[in-house]
Amino acid sequence: MSEAAQSEISPEQKTYSAVEKNGVVTAIWEMVGNKHIRTIDPRSREGRALLAHYQSQKEETQENAANAATGA
Repeated sequence: MSEAAQSEISPEQKTYSAVEKNGVVTAIWEMVGNKHIRTIDPRSREGRALLAHYQSQKEETQENAANAATGA
């Protein structure tokens, strides 16, 4: 990660990382800085909500990229 990107993430800011095995999310890690806070089960209510939020952002990004490419 670049120095500029690291400076944008405050030490108190939570981030989430999906752990995949064979294309299936097996865990979601909640991190603060470089410290692992907890592991979230992707089948839990909170895990499903995090994955749904990520999926909606991913689709929106892909849609924006497609619109930019077509000039729409």
